[in-house]
Amino acid sequence: MEIVREEMKLLAEVDQPGSLIDNYVTQLNFVLSRKAAGLVSLQSRLASACKNICSFSDTPSSELYKKSVVFEGKVTSIQEHPSRIAGVKKEVDDVCGILESGPWGPAIENALSSLNEKPQPGLVIGVLRKLKNVNLAINYFRWTERKTEQAHCPEAYNSLLMVMARSKKFDCLEQVLGEMSIAGFGPSNNTCIELIVSCVKSQKLREAFDIIQTMRMFKFRPPFSAYTTLIGALSAVIESDLMLTLFHQMQELGYDVSVHLFTTLIRVFAKEGRVDAALSLLDEMKSNSFKADVVLYNVCIDCFGKVGKVDMAWKFFHEMRAQDLVPDDVTFTSMIGVLCKANKLQEAVELFELMERDRKVPCAYAYNTMIMGYGSAGKFDEAYSLLERQKAKGSIPSVISYNCILTCLGKKGKVQEALRVFEEMKKDAVPNLPTYNILVDMLCKEGNLEDAWRIRDAMKEAGLYPNVITINIMIDRLCKAQNLDEAISIFEGMDHKICCPNEVTFCSLIDGLGKHGRVNDAYRLYEMMLDSGKIPNAVVYTSLIRNFFKCGRTEDGHKIYKEMLRRGCTPDLMLLNTYMDCVFKAREIEKGRALFEEIKAQGFVPDVQSYSILIHSLVKAGFAHETYQLFHVMKEQGCVLDTLAYNTVIDGFCKSGKVNKAYQLLEEMKTKGHRPTVVTYGSVVDGLAKIDRLDEAYMLFEEAKAQGVELNVVIYSSLIDGFGKVGRIDEAYLIFEELMQKGLTPNVCTWNCLLDALVKAEEVDEAIVCFKSMRELNCVPNHITYSILINGLCRIRKFNKAFVFWQEMEKQQLKPNSITYTIMISGLAKAGNVVEACGLFQRFKANGGIPDSVCYNAIIEGLSNANRAMDAYKLFEETRRKGCDIYTKACVALLDALHKAECLEQAAIVGAVLKETAKSQHASKYW
Repeated sequence: MEIVREEMKLLAEVDQPGSLIDNYVTQLNFVLSRKAAGLVSLQSRLASACKNICSFSDTPSSELYKKSVVFEGKVTSIQEHPSRIAGVKKEVDDVCGILESGPWGPAIENALSSLNEKPQPGLVIGVLRKLKNVNLAINYFRWTERKTEQAHCPEAYNSLLMVMARSKKFDCLEQVLGEMSIAGFGPSNNTCIELIVSCVKSQKLREAFDIIQTMRMFKFRPPFSAYTTLIGALSAVIESDLMLTLFHQMQELGYDVSVHLFTTLIRVFAKEGRVDAALSLLDEMKSNSFKADVVLYNVCIDCFGKVGKVDMAWKFFHEMRAQDLVPDDVTFTSMIGVLCKANKLQEAVELFELMERDRKVPCAYAYNTMIMGYGSAGKFDEAYSLLERQKAKGSIPSVISYNCILTCLGKKGKVQEALRVFEEMKKDAVPNLPTYNILVDMLCKEGNLEDAWRIRDAMKEAGLYPNVITINIMIDRLCKAQNLDEAISIFEGMDHKICCPNEVTFCSLIDGLGKHGRVNDAYRLYEMMLDSGKIPNAVVYTSLIRNFFKCGRTEDGHKIYKEMLRRGCTPDLMLLNTYMDCVFKAREIEKGRALFEEIKAQGFVPDVQSYSILIHSLVKAGFAHETYQLFHVMKEQGCVLDTLAYNTVIDGFCKSGKVNKAYQLLEEMKTKGHRPTVVTYGSVVDGLAKIDRLDEAYMLFEEAKAQGVELNVVIYSSLIDGFGKVGRIDEAYLIFEELMQKGLTPNVCTWNCLLDALVKAEEVDEAIVCFKSMRELNCVPNHITYSILINGLCRIRKFNKAFVFWQEMEKQQLKPNSITYTIMISGLAKAGNVVEACGLFQRFKANGGIPDSVCYNAIIEGLSNANRAMDAYKLFEETRRKGCDIYTKACVALLDALHKAECLEQAAIVGAVLKETAKSQHASKYW
């Protein structure tokens, strides 16, 4: 009941509904820590009474010797030998003076020997208790051991351990504990607790855990308070596994674990979302005959509810009442908050009404939570009504109630209504700094800077000055609204004596500048951050790396990563994923692969984003065949695929020819509750169309439409291309018409697919009509468009018309590719326009083009037919040198031309090549 009363006091101090349960548990831990401190104090007094050993202070005052002292190995009262005590005190000060006079060495040892050849235990203990440098303490400890040729007493060892605790250096701890174990004694409870508390205060929790494990290794029994202190500290940083290990050790040692300790562990496991582990602890608690109290149920309701386990939170609520425990304000408020967060507003309202029934004093925190619930659901009339109801019951709504409403209005974009509520709230509550920050945030987000500055001025008039949170909100929103100069102006206008920029301020501005291409300004701000003593974190480096790569400055991006490592900043998984993505986009494929391996080398487990980036990049680089293996590694590792990951893998399967696998994955995606997008359907439709499974592709296309997926031009283009390539022109036309009816604008790729289909069906005139329509619809043809038409015209031997298109293409300053050149050269050569064909051929080579076998053979044949035998022969020799194939038809034409020109020697060579070609073809057919 005492804890419940303290809990009710806590409710009066909570600032926000969301912090209620955390403050509640903090109060519980405080009560427990006071009890633990009392136990420590009792243990210390018992130890002192039993051992009658003095306690030396760190100061040289006479307080050092108020109780008793070990003198010449015996316990001596201060009243018996006051003169001796004064002598020992002076000797302790003298020894400490020698030790602190310089580095340890022969000079120090000689000075100590001249002072006291064989120091007594009392002197050693006194010196150790006064020293703060652990290295000096260990050197003195070992020196006295050698001088006296005796092992130290337990108190001397404990004093040495206390020096380690004070200096927070434990390098020699294991060795010292090992010696104590061999000597048959262990560290005192007070020493153990001091070692743990020292680590906890300096946030070295892992070291504290290791200290306890080292004690256990030597069969020592760490005290109860050492365990509870460390478990409490670990709960604050959510280290559940370490907490559970310590908890089980306490049980092994026979310590009585309480319900409060179970509560602490269950809370952390539930917060992490590790529901099974939390429930297992609950079962263990019940099996040990512990009875759950209100505090435990409240923690379970809050923590399980916050991780989305609403049914479980309800179960605890009803179980609590079944155990004859009366739900308190915390119980109701937590359960109402859980229901509101889960969008179960009606259930929350019913519970709220149940709580308020026959209640004389309203619970302000429940009202705040319910108002927040209404606001989040956009039911502002109900929220205002609840405010009025609260007033009618004699409870004036606090600033928190209004802040809840303002927050929700901001999220819904109701800025003007928020300003009205802000004016009305002044009748009931004085706006605080968070109130003004909420308003500034929503106004900056909307781009309404004038009103934002007005609110800022009103804040100052109310005696509240913008804090760093206010500044950060303004800078972040202005950067996102691309008002970078205004953001910089605010940053430069900050009075660093009153409001100093923090890491968030720098990070927001660095990211905002970088995203809008001002990477030099971003880097200068990064240097300013370093100069001001702020340590950039992984978020800052992620922004710099991404934005340098985005601007094409890849080398600078690499330098930033190296600089980050040099400064000792450890990259997180998000940074490594971003860096890998940037490297792949810069076409550094092997470097990208190496970074994926580095993720594992850094101790991270690649997540679904890591694999998605790797697979997508490899597919784009032409390594789609690796998708299957990576997908299985990803699944074995336990990665839960999201929509983006499914789309990436499906695209990889389609591009590597594994369309059936892609189809299976599409079905799996549906069963897992992920709705396929236009990208998903587009990949599979394109994959099926490319392998001529057009009916299946069309069925999937219709399925996508039936599912309400907004289809894009890409998916229509895939089907047009597929149907066109197999000569199903009518269906290609119908799909094209449907595309136009949907209000979509066909792009150049779509038109090229249709034109290619018409050309292949020898409907060249129709293709030219489509080409004119394309231009009328303001779709600019590219070099592929012209190549398709030139090819079609050459196939029906309309070479002059083809040449017209060629000239038009050049006027448009479109650069022909090797296919376009080959088509035109072949067409001109076949038409007998050998001069134009040769001129184009030479221009092609002069522009860096590499002619292929088709191009060479077309020119050889054209020159031969034009009776230019020796010109044709020269190209024949060049073709052979280049390693290109010589076609039989071209050989025959050349051989005939050479005979006519009476070039018998050259004819003999061509004849030999022709004969050799015929033999190889015959052999090929035979095999």
